[in-house]
Amino acid sequence: MEKIIYVDNNATTKVAPEVFQAMRPFLTDNYGNPSSMHNFGGSIVKYIEDARKKVAGLIGAADSSEIIFTSCGTESDNTAINSTLRSYPDKKHIITTKVEHPAVLNLCKYLETVGYRITYLDVGPDGLLDINELKNAVDHDTVLISIMHANNETGVIFPVAEIAEIARVRDITFHTDAVQTVGKIPIKMTELPVDFLSLSGHKLHGPKGVGALYVRKGTRFSPFMVGGHQENGRRAGTENVASIVGLGVAAELAKNNIKEEITKVKKLRDKLENYILENVSNTKVNGDSKKRLPNTSNIGFEFVEGEAILLKLDEKNIAASSGSACTSGSLTSSHVLKSMGIPVTFIQGSVRFSLSRYNADKEIDYINKNIPAIIGKLREISPFGKK
Repeated sequence: MEKIIYVDNNATTKVAPEVFQAMRPFLTDNYGNPSSMHNFGGSIVKYIEDARKKVAGLIGAADSSEIIFTSCGTESDNTAINSTLRSYPDKKHIITTKVEHPAVLNLCKYLETVGYRITYLDVGPDGLLDINELKNAVDHDTVLISIMHANNETGVIFPVAEIAEIARVRDITFHTDAVQTVGKIPIKMTELPVDFLSLSGHKLHGPKGVGALYVRKGTRFSPFMVGGHQENGRRAGTENVASIVGLGVAAELAKNNIKEEITKVKKLRDKLENYILENVSNTKVNGDSKKRLPNTSNIGFEFVEGEAILLKLDEKNIAASSGSACTSGSLTSSHVLKSMGIPVTFIQGSVRFSLSRYNADKEIDYINKNIPAIIGKLREISPFGKK
């Protein structure tokens, strides 16, 4: 089969054709700078504001002014965290989890070196949080709770509404990295007392290099990017117009296709997952089976190396992954699976399959046809003790 079977959508997604077509004019004819005094540039502003409304509509924000365009999810995360710390300089305690994306986790590790106290919450074998541990971690010095909406490796969904309420009652700023959930499950910010929410264009069939940060009205905000007046003075730098327009169209498409994400995509995910569990011995799903994104399946294949599985899948033109794309260059095991207490014999052989609405039934059939033989051959030469 010559066509690539792409099941690594938590790393990045295909740009929707509609998104590409919407972006083209702003890379060719409509190339003006939105900050220009002349109409050729100034007229571009309306397209940015239209995109802002579409992003606000996707996440159910009360007002489009609550959306700030950024360069990516990492910038959105860093902006939310650093803004909060600058807004409340007298408080030095942050609560997060051990399974956050590196955009949050590594920033928190840095903040420890400059005087901040970080509480890293545990997760259970199912990848879920203990809410009581969170409640007990809060103290008079807590300035921020930053907990992801869903884990990028396992797809496990955290109880953001409950966490947000805990933060609200204690008058603590709450930020959630929702990069993996926006466009995959319904989100309505008018019903969630979240102060900051991060999202990224390339995770929902938009272009790379653009993201957004939701900032609830009334939340204290200090800009991360300082310079010009762009984004109402909240994020300096000439706007990436083509990508912002693309993100807007991607958001509109995601909103219209949300039902397909939680029905068709989930059905394909379950078909893949159930076949593997039934036809390949010594396998397990890493993470809660129900509180999980509809597109994500992280499967541990015991007694075999994950990298070897990925290479064999790649030979069959199947693109999957072993975890976060932002840590794929590292030789260390998944910090997420380690934190869950997954046995090392499963961690080393874990593969993440993450689907999208562009996947087809026949592609899942193709993966299922090849997986048993791949695992069987690798186990024959496995140095880990199971032949």
